[in-house]
Amino acid sequence: MMNAYVEFVVLGFSTGAIYVALSLGLVTIYRASAVLNFAQGAMAVWGAYVYAVLRASGQLVLPIGSISLGGPLGFFPALAIGLVMALIVGLLAHFLVFRPLHEAPALARLVASIAVMIMMQALELLRFGSEAVQVSSVLPSGSVAIAGATLNTSDLMLAGIAILVSIAAWAFFRFTNVGLAMMAASVNEKGLMSLGYSPSRLGAIAWMLGTMMSYVIIVLASSATGLSAVDYSLYVIPALAVLLLARLRSIGTITVAGLALGAFQSVITLMSTKSWWPSWAQAGVSDSVPFILIVVVLYVWGRRLPARGSLETASLPRVRLPDRRSLSLITPMAIMVLAVVLTHGTYRFGVITSIALALLALSYVILVGYLGQISLAQVALAGTAGFALSKLTTSWAVPFPWSLLISALAAAALGVMIALPALRIRGTQLAIVTLAAALTLQEFVFTNAAFTTSLAGNIVAQPGLFGLSLAIQQGHNVATLAFGLMVVVVTAALFGMFVLLARGRTGRAWLAVRSNERAALAAGVNVRLVKIVGFGISGLIAGVAGSLLAMSVGQLSADSFSVSVGLELLAVSYLGGITSMSGAFVAGALGPAGIVFVVLDAHISFGQYYDLIAGFGLVLAAIFNPGGIAGQTAAQWQWARRQFHAGRGGAKQAGAADSERLAVMVDAEVPDAEGP
Repeated sequence: MMNAYVEFVVLGFSTGAIYVALSLGLVTIYRASAVLNFAQGAMAVWGAYVYAVLRASGQLVLPIGSISLGGPLGFFPALAIGLVMALIVGLLAHFLVFRPLHEAPALARLVASIAVMIMMQALELLRFGSEAVQVSSVLPSGSVAIAGATLNTSDLMLAGIAILVSIAAWAFFRFTNVGLAMMAASVNEKGLMSLGYSPSRLGAIAWMLGTMMSYVIIVLASSATGLSAVDYSLYVIPALAVLLLARLRSIGTITVAGLALGAFQSVITLMSTKSWWPSWAQAGVSDSVPFILIVVVLYVWGRRLPARGSLETASLPRVRLPDRRSLSLITPMAIMVLAVVLTHGTYRFGVITSIALALLALSYVILVGYLGQISLAQVALAGTAGFALSKLTTSWAVPFPWSLLISALAAAALGVMIALPALRIRGTQLAIVTLAAALTLQEFVFTNAAFTTSLAGNIVAQPGLFGLSLAIQQGHNVATLAFGLMVVVVTAALFGMFVLLARGRTGRAWLAVRSNERAALAAGVNVRLVKIVGFGISGLIAGVAGSLLAMSVGQLSADSFSVSVGLELLAVSYLGGITSMSGAFVAGALGPAGIVFVVLDAHISFGQYYDLIAGFGLVLAAIFNPGGIAGQTAAQWQWARRQFHAGRGGAKQAGAADSERLAVMVDAEVPDAEGP
């Protein structure tokens, strides 16, 4: 019995070595560039894909096209070419994305890293396919017997290689001038510049080294795990847990914690097969371990984690408050009604999806735009409501609209629970917690038959009210007018609630916390209560959106509310305008399966390129237009109005009128402060 546990401990070293590799890359980049690179796995695996294809066929796959090198290559030539490709990816990420954002707020850098993650994952799926690529092993395939346990030689060697790479990284930071300069940059960048070091040059070296360390171990470990763009993108979550446990600096802790985490998850997988293990915990438990570890680390050390002495001076994106006049809400609602009435079939379905996605984007606007809390779990909250709605309507026959309300309240309650870590942390650390929470919900709840699957599948009963059917589909009509108008009414009610809150004391409290938590606390704002209320209301809105989406598709799967979908929604929300109500509507139109997607896919087969284009657009927005499409459009409209009135000699009067009519622009000029 004990031998089996020892064997599974060693079996987990292959995954643990990947965690060590990604964590070493993360800490190297963070020390020099102040970026916690969520795209670390997605970037490093590109070189590993190139290596695997070169070994198999000799084709050098490029982002566009490929070059034949005359036949399968040996290990060292393929490894060298893959390494060059990985280094190029790191350099391009630094110079084209993160160097321009060097002085940007943490939100912009985080959004940019998520955008790079989306782009790289989409590009890898396009160029290498969605099926896991099997890689031939270059490590010995035998086994050794130790104290009665049969241990794989390759797993032991991977652990040894991870340790050697860690020692090399430690020596680099400890004994080389460049390594010492990177460590100094994480403490006092201004002082480093006074000594003649270039932050840009150090950043370029760090991005190359970080990508290289991750690439080498991934190549060696891929024979055991296979190459999957989605899996390696999500490996960054346990790697971030390891990095936080090491308090963003200790390479020794990274090495031990990474290998231990991989071994522990492997042992849990073994235990889940035992007869005494609870049946409800047979899926997703090992994937929940990083989330639990992250929460514990941040709860214990959250305030004592090191902060960079960066040159962060830029303000957060401006908040555009809704107009007091009812016209600000009536106009978009009228447009939605007309869009529902004037379309039919697939196009009406796209319009309905866009309206529900606008609600989901509104939950991001409240949390990220108004409250300044970077949450990546909104789609997971929507999924919680969707699966709850399935249970309520099929197992317990709860009628509409009570089923919708109860499901939304369940999401709101979960949102309040997620708010608890936000009472101690914020910024990128909170983003890590919420991303890990989203993955835990996906693997432990959404894919767990004990929680979500019934005999008939995750069917969602169609709504009805006072004998009137509100079903999404009737006969050949795939999107009924009644269902579309119901979605518009529900959306109008929640947007109306948002307008009242945003323009009242609640909205002012949100903006005060967003600008500076310590200043808000000194001014008498109950920061803890404000955060809890914000997360609760945001969760409620996300829950309603998830329920409407669940009704529209009729049957749910875990893929409906996956982590990847959540990141896509954050991308389009930021691209549309993360700080305004109009930005939420733009995000809804641009969202996956929304009306823009449907129209473009019908004419130019847009679907397979959606993630790639969304990620690219998000990078451009983070660098050049933090206010998003809606913010830029509003700014251009105001400029045009001023020019028009100035041309008529009425600039002064127009300025007075604009101060009453146009939305208030709130600029958070004070840099972010740590939570109280």
